[in-house]
Amino acid sequence: MRLDIQGLRAVAVGLVVLSHAGVDRLAGGYVGVDVFFVISGFLITSLMLREVESTGRISLRRFYARRALRLLPASTVVVLATLAGAWLCLGPLRFVEYTEDAFASALYFVNLHLADAGTQYLNADAPPSPFQHFWSLAVEEQFYLVWPVLMLLVVRWLARRRLALAVLLTAICAGSFLLNLDWIETSSSWAYFGSPARAWELGAGALLALAANRIARLPGPVAALLGWTGLAAIAYAALAFDESTPFPGWYAVVPVFGAVAVLAAGMKDGGPRYGAVALLGLRPAVWIGGLSYSWYLWHWPLIVILPAELGEDRILVKILAAVLALNLAWLTLRFVEDPVRFHRAFKGPSWRGLSLGLALSVGSAVIALLAAQIPLKIATGPDGPDLRQTLAAAEQPERALAELLDTAPTKLPGNLNPRIDQITVAPDSPFLNGCHASPDTVELKTPCEYGDKDGDRLVVLFGDSHMTQWLPAMQALADKHHWRLASLTKAHCKPGKVTTVHVGRGGPYEQCNRWRAKAVEYIASLEPDLVLTSFALQNPLYDTKLDQRTEWTRGLVEGYEDLRKSGARVAALTDVPYLAQHALDCAIGHPLDLPACERTTKDADPAPLVTQAVRDAGKKTGVDVIETRPWLCSSNGKCPLVVGDTLVYRDRHHISEGFALKLAPVLERTLTDHYGPELGLNLSFNQRRSAGTRQR
Repeated sequence: MRLDIQGLRAVAVGLVVLSHAGVDRLAGGYVGVDVFFVISGFLITSLMLREVESTGRISLRRFYARRALRLLPASTVVVLATLAGAWLCLGPLRFVEYTEDAFASALYFVNLHLADAGTQYLNADAPPSPFQHFWSLAVEEQFYLVWPVLMLLVVRWLARRRLALAVLLTAICAGSFLLNLDWIETSSSWAYFGSPARAWELGAGALLALAANRIARLPGPVAALLGWTGLAAIAYAALAFDESTPFPGWYAVVPVFGAVAVLAAGMKDGGPRYGAVALLGLRPAVWIGGLSYSWYLWHWPLIVILPAELGEDRILVKILAAVLALNLAWLTLRFVEDPVRFHRAFKGPSWRGLSLGLALSVGSAVIALLAAQIPLKIATGPDGPDLRQTLAAAEQPERALAELLDTAPTKLPGNLNPRIDQITVAPDSPFLNGCHASPDTVELKTPCEYGDKDGDRLVVLFGDSHMTQWLPAMQALADKHHWRLASLTKAHCKPGKVTTVHVGRGGPYEQCNRWRAKAVEYIASLEPDLVLTSFALQNPLYDTKLDQRTEWTRGLVEGYEDLRKSGARVAALTDVPYLAQHALDCAIGHPLDLPACERTTKDADPAPLVTQAVRDAGKKTGVDVIETRPWLCSSNGKCPLVVGDTLVYRDRHHISEGFALKLAPVLERTLTDHYGPELGLNLSFNQRRSAGTRQR
C-alpha cells in the first residue's frame, strides 16, 4: 500500500466535503473529484498490467467481480438509506424525482441523467438531488466498461503491448479532451457530467501507469519537487476556482496535472522522505484515505437531508453532517465493505462476486421503482373558485381577478387544477422543444411559431424565460384571433442592449449580445404587428461601476428603438413578483398556511431600479409599459401563492403554465385597450358579448 496515495485520497475527499459543506475559501474543492479520477485510472490500469505480467492475460470476469465486491455493498446501503431519508425528510413532492435518481445511481448512469436534466433551464431553481454525487462513480464505471476490454484486445493481438496501449490511450485522451473543450462552450452540463468529456482524466492516470517503470527512475530531489508542485497545483485549484469557473475545460488541467505529479513522485517506494509523502503519509491522512470511498458516499446525502430536517442551512449544520458522515463511513467500512470484500465465499469463482453485484444493483433499482409508486398525500382545505371559468365569464376580467386576489385561499384548495404534482410545462413549450435558446447558444432556431400559421397578423415574443412564461396565454389568444405568434427567447438574455453577467460562469454574457443582434435583425425581416418584451430582473450588469438605472434605461431605449424600426408596435411587460422560496416546496411545507409563502409588493421586486428603468425607457421611446403586478398581487400588497383553484408559480419567479393560460382574458382585455384595431380586436368586451348573444 502506498501511503502517498492514501493521503492523496484524503486530500481529494476532504476538498469535496468541505466545498459541499459551504466553506467559501474552498469553493473550488470540487476538483477533488478530478483527483479521484486520476487515482482510479492509475490504480486500475496498474492492477491490470500486473495481471498481464504475471499471467499473460486479463480476466474480465475477475476484474468486474473485484469491482462489484469493492463498490456495490457500500453504495447499495447508501442508496437505500438515502431513499428512506429523502422520503422522511425532503417531502413527498420531489420524491418521485429522487426515486428516478436512485434508480439511475443503482445502475450507474446517473451522470447521464443529470447531464440531460442540466440542459433544461426549468431545473435551475430545483434543489439538489441527494443522489447527485453518484455521478462521478458512474463516470468511472462507464470508463471501466470500455478500457479493460480495449486492454484485453491489445494484450491478445499485439506484441508491443505497452506502446500500443499508450498510443491507443493517448488518442482516447486527446479526443475526450477536445470534446470537453467543445462541450464547455455548447453544453456545460454534458461537459461536467458526461463520461466522454471526462474520460481523459482517468486516461491521464492510466497513461501514468503505463510509464511507471521509467518514471520510477527519477532522482529523489526531482521526485520531491514534482510531488510538492502537484500538491500546490491541487491546492491552488481548490482556492482559486469557484462556481463561476467554466469547469472542466482548460481549468481541469490544473488538478489533473497536480494528481499526476503527486502519483509520479511516489513511484519509487512512495517517494523520498522529504517529498509530499511526508505530509500525505501522516497517520490521520492515511486513515481518512482508507475511508474516502464511504465518506464520499455518505457526505452528500447528509449535507442535503440534515439541514432540511432541522430547518437550518448554516455552514455549522453542514459541517456537523460531514462529521456524522465520517462516522457512518467508518461503520460502513467495518461492517459492510470489508466483511463482504474479504469473505471466504468470494475467494472462489468470479461468478459469485458478479452474481452478488448484479443482485445488489438490480435489487436497489427495483426498490427505487417500487418507491416511486407511493401515492402523494398532501393536506388540503376547501375547494376554490374555478379561476378559468370565473375570468372567462366576467365582463371585466381584470376586476374579477382583483377580487380573487383579495380573497386568495389560506389553504391549498382541494380542487387545485392542475394538481401540485402536475405543475410542469407542455411538451411543445419552448423550454422543451429547443425554441428557448440555452445560455451558450448564439444561433436562432426559426421558425418557432404558434397560433394560425396563415394568419394576417403577427405577434412576436422577445426576451428571456420571463417572456416565455406568458406564451400559454398568448397562444390561446393567437388561436382565438387567428394570429401568427413567433417566440424568440433566450435564457437570461435581455431585450435591452446591456451586457450582463453570464449566469453560472461569470464573465460578460457575450453570447446574449450576439444572439440579440441576430434576433432583432430577424424580427425586422418578419415585419410584425406587435412585439411583446419582458425579462427577469435578477441578472446584474457585468460592469458594476455603472449606475444601474442609467445604464439599464440607456440599454432599453436602444433595444426598444431597434425593435420599433421593424414598423411594429412594441410593448414591455414588467416582471412578475418574486417569491422567497420555491413555490412547490413552500406549498408542500405549508399546505394549510399559504400566507407563509406570500410576498409583499415591496419585497417581491429584486431590482426596483431596473423596473423603473423599464418605465423610463418606455416613456422615452413611446413603448407601452404594461404592469403585470396587479395581475398577481392584491389591493393590500400581498402576492399570494394560489388564486382561486390555481397555483400561481411553478418555481420562485416563473408563473405556472396553468395560471398564465387562465389569465388569457385579462391579457386579451389589456391588448384590446392598447392595440385593438392593429390586432383585429375591434370590439370592446361588452360589444362582443352582445353580438354573441344576438347570434345565439
